[in-house]
Amino acid sequence: MTIKELERLYAAGRWSAKLQEQCRSDTRAGVQKLVRRWEREAQERARVEALYRYEFLAREKGCTLVAGVDEAGRGPLAGPVVAAAAILPVGLFLPHLNDSKKLSASAREQLFSAILESAVAVEIVSISEKIIDEKNIYQATKQGMCEAVAALKPQPQRVLIDAVPLQLSMPSLSLVHGDAKSASIAAASIVAKVARDRLMLAYDEEYPQYGFGKHKGYGTAEHLDALRKYGPCPIHRRTFEPIRSMAT
Repeated sequence: MTIKELERLYAAGRWSAKLQEQCRSDTRAGVQKLVRRWEREAQERARVEALYRYEFLAREKGCTLVAGVDEAGRGPLAGPVVAAAAILPVGLFLPHLNDSKKLSASAREQLFSAILESAVAVEIVSISEKIIDEKNIYQATKQGMCEAVAALKPQPQRVLIDAVPLQLSMPSLSLVHGDAKSASIAAASIVAKVARDRLMLAYDEEYPQYGFGKHKGYGTAEHLDALRKYGPCPIHRRTFEPIRSMAT
């Protein structure tokens, strides 16, 4: 076959393992490019499939609706903490799905759209800086996670949680570094991160002097300099240092 014919087969999803073996010995540069591409994509499929380990275990116990839940924004000095819960079709292949912290902003945006389009259900909950100050960040995070799970339709039969133990009406499992171990938690982490980043970009327009669009509220040198110069704004967390000391 010509390289064009092979490219059409590849584009149509008709590149088989048998064809891959046949093409390994083909010395044409264009063919070898397709061989290497297939190998990279096969590795990525295997990596993403491994992220469904806990979802597959749940399905073996009869749970077909498994949710992952995670949060973004526990550490910043300003803005809300955002929780997200997501139910994925078990085994759904989302290329580059991973812990949101390991992804670029553009990759997160692409996956955010893919997750919302492909998921069985997704819910996002924002807990304001005022509630964070009233309850503390840990309790506010748990509140957001519980509300996100409770809002899912349909309700999950089992919930996988990133690190934080929750009291839920259905069985759950808390996984340390769960966003790197579970596809559902990874999806939730991406949704929460993108949703929160978008909120902080909106706040950047409202309070441009703080640079929220760059640091998203985290305590960078730029942010701390702005705090010393302008003092806290309405979305700063009053119980977090150094804002707490500034208010006394």
